[in-house]
Amino acid sequence: MLSVEAVSKTFGGVQALRNASLTCEAGEILGLIGPNGAGKSTLVNAISGVLKPDSGSVRLAGEEITGRGPEHCARAGVGRTFQTIRLFKDLTVRQNVEVAHITCRAVRLDAAKRIGVDQLLQQYELAGFADSPAGTLPYGSQRRLEIARALALGPSLLLLDEPAAGLNEAESETLAIAIEGIRRDVGCATIVIDHDLRFINRLCDRLCVMDQGQVIASGETEDVWRDPRVIEVYVGQSETA
Repeated sequence: MLSVEAVSKTFGGVQALRNASLTCEAGEILGLIGPNGAGKSTLVNAISGVLKPDSGSVRLAGEEITGRGPEHCARAGVGRTFQTIRLFKDLTVRQNVEVAHITCRAVRLDAAKRIGVDQLLQQYELAGFADSPAGTLPYGSQRRLEIARALALGPSLLLLDEPAAGLNEAESETLAIAIEGIRRDVGCATIVIDHDLRFINRLCDRLCVMDQGQVIASGETEDVWRDPRVIEVYVGQSETA
């Protein structure tokens, strides 16, 4: 489904990505983790077309999308959320989801993968807020609305950048259950970035660990946490996560 090969990106004299490679298959939830400044968000920005890599390749379902821009990548089937919530805060909750749903129909994305607006509002516990301005929602509900809006596009690939940031334990569990439902209802490839390692371990099929712009380990969750390079990066966190 998604294939990222040897992607590099430099900002001035800083090497943000160094030959970073990963894959994510349909129906898989991949955890992308690493310390602050490891290059995780930069890699997601390269995958979603926000940044153009200096070198390397990004392919989705065989289509080359490297550096094609966010609009092209969205049309190709990439949906995403951001570290900082980016809702249309003056529009209602329903309108936020409808905007994406209408866009999906307009560009003729995969109709089989589209989920109806009402179904998304119910699934993400937003039906009670449907007519409320998005900016008035509690923080955890705004996070869920971002995911619902991304799913309204019927994506083949969903990128979630720190979806559990700022959530308490109960809210994180609710979110994890919702993300697991994506596998059942949509079947898209999903990449999750987060610093909450309990959330990541509970949710993800595989892990990809980055440090200093490089992918230093990738594989099944238990195997990755045994990797000496990962243990060194996390200074013992891997033993308690």
